[in-house]
Amino acid sequence: MSAPQHPGQKSFVVTWLLSWLLGGLGIDRFYLGKIGTGILKLITIGGLGLWWIIDLIITLAGSQRDKQGAPLAGYLENRKVAWIVTGIFFVIGLLSGGISGALGLLTFGVYGN
Repeated sequence: MSAPQHPGQKSFVVTWLLSWLLGGLGIDRFYLGKIGTGILKLITIGGLGLWWIIDLIITLAGSQRDKQGAPLAGYLENRKVAWIVTGIFFVIGLLSGGISGALGLLTFGVYGN
């Protein structure tokens, strides 16, 4: 039996935000009705971050489904904004980490510890 092709009741935007902000705790999985994997994700802290990243990418790519296998509602309308916002914050995170690391090197570890 194939998965339904019509959008389900779960929102892409809500799933994306939960995955991005609380994905390490499995909250996105709980929202989608996937309680078992939500608990596993919670107790492994998002698979030590790896599962969190994978779920975020799956959601952004439009491949995330709810428990019934239905695609998320609103994906086509909101995917571009979600990718742009995620990309901007990813770059900001890289830059701030790089600046912090550079300051740590320049101050012989005094800054950033």
